[in-house]
Amino acid sequence: MSMLTPPGMGGKYRITGDKYPRMRRTGGPRRLVLAIIASAAAMALIGWGTLQLIQVFTGGDKASAAAGTTQDCDHRTPEPGTTPKPDHPRALPKPAQITVNVFNATPRGGLAKKTADELKKRGFAIGEVGNATKQYDKKVKGTGILLGAKKTADTAFPVLGTQLAGTEHRTDARTGGEVDLILGTRFKELAKKEDADKALAELAKAKPTPTPSTEKSC
Repeated sequence: MSMLTPPGMGGKYRITGDKYPRMRRTGGPRRLVLAIIASAAAMALIGWGTLQLIQVFTGGDKASAAAGTTQDCDHRTPEPGTTPKPDHPRALPKPAQITVNVFNATPRGGLAKKTADELKKRGFAIGEVGNATKQYDKKVKGTGILLGAKKTADTAFPVLGTQLAGTEHRTDARTGGEVDLILGTRFKELAKKEDADKALAELAKAKPTPTPSTEKSC
């Protein structure tokens, strides 16, 4: 009988030998390590998600992208529409290159011829001179109307417009480069030659409008 066998116990309940089983918790350290790793991963995931939400609501991604673009593209051409052409005089026609038809839409006789003669002295080429057609006769309430093809809207119109202020600009289906000057009821006389020459010089110095760049932006 072993010393570990309680008195009075025998048979199948008898414990023999000098060793007895011990109760151990299996896998303790390993479970602890796995739990720590899982907790760290969960915290990292939560932190990453929080950062994404902050960037979404504060525009952090856009700001970062913009900053990166600025740093990477400082040497490139600016965005289309922001690059003006070099300063130079506008390519406008000279008065001698503009043919003006002068028509009188007022009740005052001889006004068309008088105006045409003065424009000729100032270097303009003169075409037809006479009374306005029924469409415009006695119907032009302002200073006058400049009427011509679409291509003359930003070439001949501005040049002729320096000779008298307040004219209305209209275009029609004609293809030629001549311009009709239809004198209205408020027309008195052309601008003084000195003032007209000064306005024409300022017009030639005007800076062109910015045009889109053909280079690719980053």
